Amino acid sequence: MPMRTSLPGSATAAKPLHATESGAATNPSPCLPDTGFLRQRQVLAFVPISKSTLWRQVRARSFPSPVKLSAGVTAWRAEDVRRWITEQGGS
Repeated sequence: MPMRTSLPGSATAAKPLHATESGAATNPSPCLPDTGFLRQRQVLAFVPISKSTLWRQVRARSFPSPVKLSAGVTAWRAEDVRRWITEQGGS
């Protein structure tokens, strides 16, 4: 059976894992990928707003619109989120 791996540019692939003394891998600080797609939970890890405010800003066109990847999957382009953060004066 083939092993699942992360796609290049995905948020999972961009997050460095750090081993703890117990040997378990942790991810203390998320890393915004340069490319790929971010789900709502991932976007909210980088943007300090609530999900209600996120969707309010999407409707007001003050936050990038998401794309539908399938019937039940909505995501944002990492490039759009990065650009929005930069425009807000973030890093």
